[in-house]
Amino acid sequence: MTPAASANTPRRATRYRKVRRRVYHMLGGEGHSDPWVKLVDYALVSLITVNCIFSVLESVENLAIVHGHIFHAFDRFSVAIFSVEYVLRVWTAVEINQPRFRHPFFGRLHFIFTPMAIVDLVAIVPFYLGFFFDVDLRAMRVLRLLRVFKLSRYSQAMGIMVDVLRQEARSIGAMLFVFLVILVFVSSLMYMLEHPAQPHVFADIPSAMWWAVVTMTTLGYGDMIPATALGRVVGACTAVIGVGMIALPAGVLASGFSEQLRQRREEYLETVDKVVRDGRVTRREKRLLEETRAALGLTPEEAARILEYGVKGGQLHCPHCGEPIHRNPLG
Repeated sequence: MTPAASANTPRRATRYRKVRRRVYHMLGGEGHSDPWVKLVDYALVSLITVNCIFSVLESVENLAIVHGHIFHAFDRFSVAIFSVEYVLRVWTAVEINQPRFRHPFFGRLHFIFTPMAIVDLVAIVPFYLGFFFDVDLRAMRVLRLLRVFKLSRYSQAMGIMVDVLRQEARSIGAMLFVFLVILVFVSSLMYMLEHPAQPHVFADIPSAMWWAVVTMTTLGYGDMIPATALGRVVGACTAVIGVGMIALPAGVLASGFSEQLRQRREEYLETVDKVVRDGRVTRREKRLLEETRAALGLTPEEAARILEYGVKGGQLHCPHCGEPIHRNPLG
């Protein structure tokens, strides 16, 4: 290799890394505050939304006959865009600031099995399956609707909910275990009481489990109704217990959601404290605050209130009279 060629090799590698870093940034890998990143986000969100609308409309037979060629052309266009996006995300996965993704091969392989990468793959797989397998077109339309899950990448609320589920996993798991125990007990009891009177309705314990689930969730379809006096007593008790069992997870999720928001506000306040420690906020620090706000899913109003709280030493002031307001903005 000539000296000139050996000198060009590091330059090419540097340019390659810069391009990869830039693509990673454009795909929202470092936040969504940059105008160009927002433009890419809005374009992808719009494409996903229109895809879902077209998939729903294509299920209408008259529309499918008249405008089927438009639906198919747009689907091919969308798959091309989503395929390029997926390949670029896998290519730039090594730029993620986590040790498990740094290896050129195993890092990308690890990224492929992350939840969001699986969602991206599911969005394009149904189209390519049609080239290798003879599949039902109606099933393909339903599978294309799974692309709606790609919107979770751009939804802060979905991110917060995932964090809440992860945080409250043990509590929710304990409640599900109790629910299953009650379900099995009630189903067995109802089978014992109702099978002699209604052998075709409560034919077995699994059938009684369907009745128990419908009753405990207070849906009451009416396809399975107790006929004996004791069966009706058990049914009434099951309905009452079900109301409490359904309310518990809702309370846990609401509490976890509130706690998650509080933690995010505290995290933003810690960033504010670091930024205003020297008494001034530079342009770079403003960008850091905006990126942190976007990453934590806080509204600009919340961020401004917390920033004011941090700048004034932890004390808010009334904008009209200037008097201190003794209220913690973290809730």
